[in-house]
Amino acid sequence: MTATPPSAIDASTERTRTVDIVVYPGFKAMEAVGPMSVFEYANLHLARRGRPPGYDVRIASSRLGTVASDTLMSLEATKVLNTLALPDSAIVVGARHIETALADGAAIVDWVAAACPRIERLASLCSGAFFLAAAGVLDGKRATTHWSVAERLQAAHPAIAVEADAIFIRDGKLWTSAGVTAGMDLALALVEEDFGRDLALEVATEMVVYLKRPGGQSQFSSYLKSERTARPNIRELQSWILDNLHERFTTAQLATRAMMSERHFARVFQQEVGLSAQEFIEASRFERATHLLADLALPLKTVAARACFSDEAHMRRVFMKKLGITPKLYRERFATTGLDSAA
Repeated sequence: MTATPPSAIDASTERTRTVDIVVYPGFKAMEAVGPMSVFEYANLHLARRGRPPGYDVRIASSRLGTVASDTLMSLEATKVLNTLALPDSAIVVGARHIETALADGAAIVDWVAAACPRIERLASLCSGAFFLAAAGVLDGKRATTHWSVAERLQAAHPAIAVEADAIFIRDGKLWTSAGVTAGMDLALALVEEDFGRDLALEVATEMVVYLKRPGGQSQFSSYLKSERTARPNIRELQSWILDNLHERFTTAQLATRAMMSERHFARVFQQEVGLSAQEFIEASRFERATHLLADLALPLKTVAARACFSDEAHMRRVFMKKLGITPKLYRERFATTGLDSAA
């Protein structure tokens, strides 16, 4: 790779940015390691260009020493949270049991409240948003978190405009993201802001992830998990629909199968699933298509047929509606080889 001439480098991108990743007992390991890896790969690619490191990453906590995560892995906190040595950016990770983490994390909440006015960027990953919310810094702001706790965050903090479907959101200096791997999306966005799209794209390519993934959290099958539905007859109907996607059902036919009136069925299904019956069917076909598109040997017409769309044009319309991209482009963004043979 050819090094960028010094004269072509913006001096503002030459400084090393400090980043504190804030952890506590029970933090989600992948949410800490994912962004750390993004920043490390950014440093690697900067070095290949003959440039100094872009990031100095520290693990910070309320006390020094080993901090156990939600897995067998622990991280060594080498920095104590304080307001006298603020980093350029801080990232507060989430936890599986956020209520417990919050109850034991008053020091983090206090630090967030004190640091926010003076820090350059403050981010939270997944349920880490609850620390920012408890500190009051998200009031009047747009924010996101993992879809499974989004309603809880909104109910507990009505002054926040919670957007449950977003992968990540930036509102001024505050950044929030969805769960786990979305932390890498957010970290890549920080790299892009600091060093430009080209470097961020190089990092994303080496890590085999999107620079900007299409769609929101709703694409990740939460709406297809029938076990979350309380009513047994609706759960059974969902499973039956998934086994018979090749059929063309009317709402009246589905209501009959659920042994309900059409009006009552429509109301109950929407209440239980969060989608109308027809929307659920469309979402099920869409999800099946996303899995089939990973097989490069399948022509798009075959994918459409096996996903039970009426034809390829129908599948294309659904992809455009849900993700804003075509099935072909979706395949290209996920696949790394063999594209010339794909339809």
